[in-house]
Amino acid sequence: MLHSGFSAGLAAWLALAPCAPALADTAQARPISAVAAAAGTTQVAFPPWDNAERLVIDAIDAAKKQVLVQAYAFTSRGIAGALIAAKRRGVDVRITADRGQTLSGDNSRIPELAAAGIPVFIEVRYASAHNKTMVIDAGSSEPVVLTGSFNWTWGAQHRNAENLLILRRNPELTRAYLDNWQRHLADAVPYTEVAGSAAPSGVRGAHGAHGGAAQPFSK
Repeated sequence: MLHSGFSAGLAAWLALAPCAPALADTAQARPISAVAAAAGTTQVAFPPWDNAERLVIDAIDAAKKQVLVQAYAFTSRGIAGALIAAKRRGVDVRITADRGQTLSGDNSRIPELAAAGIPVFIEVRYASAHNKTMVIDAGSSEPVVLTGSFNWTWGAQHRNAENLLILRRNPELTRAYLDNWQRHLADAVPYTEVAGSAAPSGVRGAHGAHGGAAQPFSK
């Protein structure tokens, strides 16, 4: 147990600290999230022993309507290629990405994805936008969530010790990840604004033709 004098001093320091109101607001923003009921199937991979990159590509290739991506680092040619191919066959592909990794990271695929007409939005609110998730076909009969430590990078597959979870046919869990993706989109800005370049064809701001809240697709 903390000494009462220390606790009082800590409380006084927090009251004076510039970040204290923000921390308080964050703590009170929402209650502890509800537990999603078990449903569907779970697949796990542990790179470098398992080929997680292949599993990610296969999941994208199987998408029928929508792929929503959260990226920290993104250097994988194979995953980028799968997203571009999905876009070309009519799948709604959208990406939110970490600012630092996108603008200063080596070999980022984000410029290539944006140039292919995929709407990309950069997260500027957080020190690190460290989510690595994909929400695929939310609202359909076959929703899929990809999550874990696995970055969308060559190094995550070939150099690092990582994990990837693929959660299929769990509508409640998929909805939670969709809601979280939308929350991050609301705080993000178009990639082209941050990069200081003209928007590629098909890319709009957060409230443009390809922006706004991502809607799940009906069965």
